[in-house]
Amino acid sequence: MPLNYDMPLYRPPSEGNNLIIQATLGCSANTCTFCSMYKSKSYRARPLDQVFADIETAARAWPQAHRIFLADGDALTLPMESLRAILGKLAATFPNLSRVSAYATPKNLIDKSCEELRELKENKLSLVYLGVESGSNTVLKRTIKGASQKTLTMALSNATRAGLKVSATVILGLAGKHGWEDHITATAALINQAPPTYLSTLQLNLEQGTYDEFMDRQEPDFTFQDDLGILDEQERLISLLAPPRPVIFRSNHASNCLALAGNLPRDMDKLLAQIAHAKQQGDLLRPHYLRGL
Repeated sequence: MPLNYDMPLYRPPSEGNNLIIQATLGCSANTCTFCSMYKSKSYRARPLDQVFADIETAARAWPQAHRIFLADGDALTLPMESLRAILGKLAATFPNLSRVSAYATPKNLIDKSCEELRELKENKLSLVYLGVESGSNTVLKRTIKGASQKTLTMALSNATRAGLKVSATVILGLAGKHGWEDHITATAALINQAPPTYLSTLQLNLEQGTYDEFMDRQEPDFTFQDDLGILDEQERLISLLAPPRPVIFRSNHASNCLALAGNLPRDMDKLLAQIAHAKQQGDLLRPHYLRGL
């Protein structure tokens, strides 16, 4: 018997083959002007008996599941008592369980102490997906991210100290043609100060219903980046990244015009050469009809 998910349901691309359990519905923040994911939902925590019932149903259909993603937008906003109960139920129900993961907001990773985050890690919630978006306070404010460079640094540092792996995303094109240098320079500085385990780029792609809200917060002369501008941003970001420990870098999300993969700082020269080649050979870019969120 399949799970009766509360739609729409979202998960990171890397969780596509894993079991999804909805611990919460919607997103507790839900203000980002570039995001349309949970605009049709109001945030709420699901009753534990409903979550447990889904876990038991899923176990009957997929008893060998070993990786589980807790949806929706930021299950880590749940109190520790609820997270302990859910993680305990998952461990007791799935004998092969090796990893639990979830989206997280910066606030989630600041509100919980390092000791609490370590406890979650000990109970197999070992990977969180964090939307950094930008290191620029100007960009973060205009997109109503509800975070600053300082709080993002705190969130990344707290997770790292607790032993959590962090998969962070930044959005190319978020500051347009006129603000991109501040956006990228500040983002690189943030990542160098508090490097995540994984760093991925997305390319700004406003879905229907978000355009007006996004533009209302921009300067009158805001102009969207074209692909060449996006490659300039990607090139600048990679050239400025000098993290104190290795970061696994990817730009293979379907929104990106150019797919890249490597480890930084080790593969910097290789990645920069690929970008330079793509600037010369436009046919290497992903066709627009294949791009999406």
